[in-house]
Amino acid sequence: MRILGLDPGSRKTGVGIIDGERLVHAETLRLGDGPMPERLGLIFSELRRLIAEHRPDVAAVETVFMSRNAQSAIKLGQARGAAICAAVEAGLEVHEYAPTAIKQAIVGRGRAGKEQVQHMVRAILKLDFDPGEDAHDALAAALCHHHTAQTASRLPPGVVLR
Repeated sequence: MRILGLDPGSRKTGVGIIDGERLVHAETLRLGDGPMPERLGLIFSELRRLIAEHRPDVAAVETVFMSRNAQSAIKLGQARGAAICAAVEAGLEVHEYAPTAIKQAIVGRGRAGKEQVQHMVRAILKLDFDPGEDAHDALAAALCHHHTAQTASRLPPGVVLR
């Protein structure tokens, strides 16, 4: 299964595409400081292009975390919306995971630090380079879905993971 992982942000959006535990593509979309509508349009159009080019089967994205800064939370929500809309428009099923669930799936501990997650992403995918913080987060979301889907496929019919 080819999985598109997304780490949406209003200035940088991480993108990671995996096929099983093999890296297909990783990059950070640098959106700059222009007007927010233009940045959202860039997220949408660039993801449409990457989806058409790499043809993922599903998408995985981290759920919104609570922020003390309301404006930052709103901008993050808008970036997530643009990214999710691009995936849905392409016919992808979108799976959302809490940050702690992603860390648990990758490191084995829901309170793991960023460095631990990045280390494990590189180890699992056998990367000999650093794709960057935002791409790491996107790849972690994709790997979380990969591991979750593998577990779900082993369960008897009717049993649902929560």
